[in-house]
Amino acid sequence: MENLGKVSLESKRLILQPILLEYTEDVFREFTSEITTFMYPKPASSLGETENIIKDMILQRENHTNLVLVILKKDSLEFLGICEVGAINTDTPELGIWLKKSAHGHGFGREAVYVLKNWVDKNLKYNYLSYPVDKRNIPSRKIAESIGGKVFREFQQINKSGHLLDEVEYRIYK
Repeated sequence: MENLGKVSLESKRLILQPILLEYTEDVFREFTSEITTFMYPKPASSLGETENIIKDMILQRENHTNLVLVILKKDSLEFLGICEVGAINTDTPELGIWLKKSAHGHGFGREAVYVLKNWVDKNLKYNYLSYPVDKRNIPSRKIAESIGGKVFREFQQINKSGHLLDEVEYRIYK
């Protein structure tokens, strides 16, 4: 597999590149309790905690287990959020994405996930991609469906903020 630290993906409006420590303040500022309402993780309580999380993401990339990419607006390099493919060392990798509040409603999420899936299709061998999402998160569900995702199962879990998530797992095939 290629050096994941050198992955750089582009679409019409976006650049996706590996997360680096230089994005610590952006992630800390934008990964809020509102953004994580329908997600498993919770926001970090400090810049230091965010830095440690990003260091872990970089280590996972170096170990070829996860690829976390920042989403930047191509024309201004404005930080928009993060997308990732986790469990890349398995035959069932998992896609995920979050965008900062001001980036919602512009189609950036769909565009980023589409570009990421194309990279996955070209670079990973897999049986299917998993895309878990809370049933109430309609925009994220539409992203999964736009790349061919079909609901495979439903489940509930408590997220790290202590809230119940009512999830569906989409499976996406090549």
